[in-house]
Formats: sequence, C-alpha cells, structure tokens
Amino acid sequence: MDCAGAVCLRHPRVRADDDQAWRERDGARPVNKRAKLTTGILTAVAVGMLGLSFAAEPLYSTFCRITGFGGTTQVAVERPKEVLDRQVRVAFDANVDPAAPLKFKAVQAHVDVKLGETMMVFYEVTNISSEPVKAMATFNVVPHKIGRYFNKIQCFCFVEQTYEPGVTVQIPVVFFVSPDMAKDWQADDVKGITLSYTYYRAAGPQADARREDASLTY
Repeated sequence: MDCAGAVCLRHPRVRADDDQAWRERDGARPVNKRAKLTTGILTAVAVGMLGLSFAAEPLYSTFCRITGFGGTTQVAVERPKEVLDRQVRVAFDANVDPAAPLKFKAVQAHVDVKLGETMMVFYEVTNISSEPVKAMATFNVVPHKIGRYFNKIQCFCFVEQTYEPGVTVQIPVVFFVSPDMAKDWQADDVKGITLSYTYYRAAGPQADARREDASLTY
C-alpha cells in the first residue's frame, strides 16, 4: 500500500484482488443455498419413495380384491338371491410348498355348480412329520378374469393352523359363482373354473401374511 501521512490508500492491484475475493465469496452464497435446496428435495423424494413402498402392498392388495385382478376372489357374507340355469364346472387343485411336511389334496376333483348356487366342498391335509407343523394356505382361481365373480362364504385361507403329527383334517370351503357373471360378455366362453390352494409352512405371522400379495390372492 502507498501511505501519505495519516491517510493510507490501497494499491489498485490490492483493491482489485480484494474486490475479486468479495465477488467470489458473494457468489458462493447462492451456490450453497442451491446445494441445500437440492439436498432437501432429494431427501423429501427419498422419504416419499420409502413411504410409497410401505403403502404399495396394501394398496395393491385392495386393488386386486376390488377388481378380481390376478384371480383374486371375493368374500361374501350372504348367499345370492337368485340361481341361474347356467352351469360351470369348478375343479379343485392342491399344492404344498416343499418346506411344509404336509400331504394336501382336494376330496372332490370337481363339481358342477349353477351360477348363484351355494356349494360346499372339502380339502384334506395330513401332517406327515413327527412334530407339530404350523402352516398357512393361499389360493386363487383361473381364469383370472373370473376372480371377481367367485365368492367365498367359508374358507381356510390366510389363517395359521397347527397340525399335530400324523393327524388328518378335512377343511370345508363354501362358495358360489355370482349370477353377475352371466352379464359379462367376456365370460361367455368360460365353461370351467379352477380353485387352487397352496400350503406354506409358517415362519411367522408377518412373513406368511406377505404371501397374500406374492400370490395375488386374498
């Protein structure tokens, strides 16, 4: 700097350097604000996606129950008031996950049922191991487009059951096929329906309950 008496003047280069430093410092402030804003937005998006992931399962399950998507059947509390002459053949399928030491079968291979007619059938399960087995069943129907018309009044699905060693149990299923199916032209070609159950060994209430969405069943 050049100083004259009590007055001190900054050298032009020093002043320019200082001005440049201030400009850089001032310019950094908006960048920092933008960085914080961007971080906040990304955090909000991440939290939102996490929330949606938890909501996805129940929302998807509800969608399936309402629409019958994926062969998801309906739950009825009362029998229909009309029975039509049109018949369909309902076949019964039984499957067991390899981890479950159970023998599982349908007592009847199939039944012929009128639309609106209530029918009771039985499945049979046997514990073929030497220890108690906790298991849970899931199910669906095919063709999938008929899921909205297949109604259950009584069912053993999605209820954890304990089967003692060597014990055989017959379990009832009460159902009907809604008369509304006759109003759906897309179902005019349907002559047969298959009701399929699969038993899984229960590893815990939450773990097995999640099989509902995995198998597109109710």
